[in-house]
Amino acid sequence: MAGGATVSDDLVEYGFRRVIITITAVLCALLEIVDTTIVNVALNEMRGSLGATLTDVAWVITAYAIANVIVIPMTSWLSQQFGRRNYFAASIIIFTVSSFLCGNADNIWELVIFRFIQGMGGGALLVTAQTIITESYPVEKRGMAQAIYGMGVIVGPTLGPPLGGWIVDNWSWPYIFYINVPLGIIATMLSIAYVRSPKYGEKLSADKVDWWGMIFLIAFIGSLQFVLEHGQQDDWFEDPLIVGLSVLSVFGLLAFVWRESVYEHPIVNLKVLKDSNLRIGVVMSFIMGFGLFGSTFIIPIYTQSILGWTATDAGLLLIPSSLMTAFMMPFVGQMIQRGLKKTYMVAAGFSIFVGFTLWMYTVMTPDTGGEHFFKPLILRGVGLGLLFVPITTMSLSTLKGKAIGEGAAFTGMLRQLGGSFGIAIISTFITRFTQAHRVDLVAHEPVYDFATQQRVMQMQHGFMAKGFSANQALDMAYAGMQGSVMKQATVLSYMDIFLYLGILFAICIPFILLIKEGKNKIDMADAMH
Repeated sequence: MAGGATVSDDLVEYGFRRVIITITAVLCALLEIVDTTIVNVALNEMRGSLGATLTDVAWVITAYAIANVIVIPMTSWLSQQFGRRNYFAASIIIFTVSSFLCGNADNIWELVIFRFIQGMGGGALLVTAQTIITESYPVEKRGMAQAIYGMGVIVGPTLGPPLGGWIVDNWSWPYIFYINVPLGIIATMLSIAYVRSPKYGEKLSADKVDWWGMIFLIAFIGSLQFVLEHGQQDDWFEDPLIVGLSVLSVFGLLAFVWRESVYEHPIVNLKVLKDSNLRIGVVMSFIMGFGLFGSTFIIPIYTQSILGWTATDAGLLLIPSSLMTAFMMPFVGQMIQRGLKKTYMVAAGFSIFVGFTLWMYTVMTPDTGGEHFFKPLILRGVGLGLLFVPITTMSLSTLKGKAIGEGAAFTGMLRQLGGSFGIAIISTFITRFTQAHRVDLVAHEPVYDFATQQRVMQMQHGFMAKGFSANQALDMAYAGMQGSVMKQATVLSYMDIFLYLGILFAICIPFILLIKEGKNKIDMADAMH
């Protein structure tokens, strides 16, 4: 292999250099991913200190997500334009400087603009880090390379909320951004010193750049991300802006696919999707993003809104699950190297995820204790460990040279979009299901029912004993009943979500087992010669 027959082999590193490059890439991926979720816990403090409404402050998350999904598909092309090392280092610098500016923002829109710039830098870190790690390892060790990268990607979203909660509780919200600055400086220095640029890819002159492709891509993916983030709160297609952007997104997608198919120097190389393993990997990445981000989103909301936990406690609940995933990663990497079929591992991962969702379905009540969540969440960690590495390794296994970066961009983008779809669909269904369950529960508890009247009287006497008048106590008793009905309805809707997530994953299992993995054996053998 040292003979370096293929271009990709030139980038294979050994010994100390490989360790440093791996640490740098994982650190950058972690910075990017932690910043996606760390803000969620600090939104209330931002609202207070910047004098913003809840809708305005949601833009702090939306701006970052939109910038992320716009940049991710373009990363491979940008790396070729500017040289991978320069582009990677520039992205870290943009990310670090905008993090500092976010912490210094004086009003909400200043913060939103700097978050957008931070997302433009951050989106590049994720995919470029994956490409750098993949190409720094010889083909036969790529399973282990994806396992190391996966530790950062899976643990990142879960580290965000508890870290953010702890920072906000002990200091103030700007520090969730300032924490990136020293890490960003270290990562920049390491990447300039150690990361190498591949030799493939010529720089295009400005008149050959696919500007139209870029515009169509931004129209398609920017509009889609906005619709997903704001659909539920703006009542979906009742809102003219959501309708307009949905139409723009469909038009953008069609125009983008047409443009990339016919243009000589496309900004996103769609031909790479001819690789059957990548096509399957992209779909699975979407489903995995749906389950990973969906469950990371739903569990903290349930523990905070129904069980009354603090943000930090809600965040800490997910840590054992992530540690379990991180613990699984190297073993899964070893199993892939020993030749265990990746499709079997993915099918096992999805089956375990089904088990997790059904277990959560059974333990949810209005007063479930934290100890009841521990075992199902550990199971979730095992399932994710079996999904992430085989899916990413399988997606990129038959690609060579610059196609690796292009493939990584597709799986990264679809994983992010899967998460956005998951969160949008789940939050919509929670609202709809809660309304439906409330109607059902009220129908089963008529006000004139003897048992209902007894409960109201008990509560009324309780309030009167605390010194309230009879009328006040009666109003408070009815409000208490209303609150408990609403709480029950919300718990039932969370249970429904877990049941449907389980059904979704169960449907995927037979399709996964039908995948033929033979092709990549031949290609991997070619790549190793």
